[in-house]
Amino acid sequence: MPLLRAIGSTSLIRLNRVVPVGCAAVFVKLEWENPTGSMKDRMASAVIAAAEADGRLRPGGTVVEYTGGSTGASLAMVCAARGYRIRIVTSDAFSREKLDHMRALGAELTLVPSEGGRTTKQLILNMIEKARELSREPNSFWTDQLNNRDSIAGYYPLGEEIWLQTEGRVDAFVHSVGTAASSRGVATVLKRQKPGVRIACVEPAESAVLNGGLPGPHKIEGVGIGYTPPLWEPSLVDEVIAVPTEDAKAMARRLAREEGLFAGTSSGANVIAAIEVARRLGPNATVVTLMCDSGLKYLSTDVYRT
Repeated sequence: MPLLRAIGSTSLIRLNRVVPVGCAAVFVKLEWENPTGSMKDRMASAVIAAAEADGRLRPGGTVVEYTGGSTGASLAMVCAARGYRIRIVTSDAFSREKLDHMRALGAELTLVPSEGGRTTKQLILNMIEKARELSREPNSFWTDQLNNRDSIAGYYPLGEEIWLQTEGRVDAFVHSVGTAASSRGVATVLKRQKPGVRIACVEPAESAVLNGGLPGPHKIEGVGIGYTPPLWEPSLVDEVIAVPTEDAKAMARRLAREEGLFAGTSSGANVIAAIEVARRLGPNATVVTLMCDSGLKYLSTDVYRT
């Protein structure tokens, strides 16, 4: 079987210990079962396939992207499988494991310095500008994840899997927002099947711009870019829940120790928000969220150093 066919069809399991009594059932999709240990494999495969199909990416071409790491590893994996050079703009704000993972898969990294190792709006803008500069070189294709609508379709199968695995009984889907492609893709599918399904998006409390707040530095990697993502579609979203970084880290640790689920900080934020929704919906409902990536990507950070 070709490597890229191993993407998707991830397990859906119910949380047992961290969800309080009286809440809806909370299920999580184990997206670390994808080849690079991240949900981003779904979008990487989709955007490369679309660019090949319409000629934006040709044999011998170079792929360029700005990323906190998971998208970069996913793109590097697809490029290795498909035979393309890849250049990644990233930063010291993201875990060493993510940077090493990208390099191991053949990515050439350009590092943009951060403000004290934190994600800020200015850091994202600086990374984008550097990627734009690299993309001007001949035979380069810039995937430009914040503006690339092909990535939305990459998450349609995720929505379809959730629908099938819950046998249509999903009442709410909860997920954190980076580019907004994944929440939009899943919401599109679920709302087509069940218009009343509740879509709750998650952002860092320190940078709660989708809730009308000001941008600020935070440490929930891969989400909260400090401004409204171009792919954001508010008509598909019923609410936005803000989760503080420290709470997200604490939940990631609880998931590991109480559920045996080893995930990153955005997964912790997802579960906190999912429990909030589950508390409101009550015991007869079903809530689904995502384990976005593996905790193996965060061992050098302070998430698991307590």
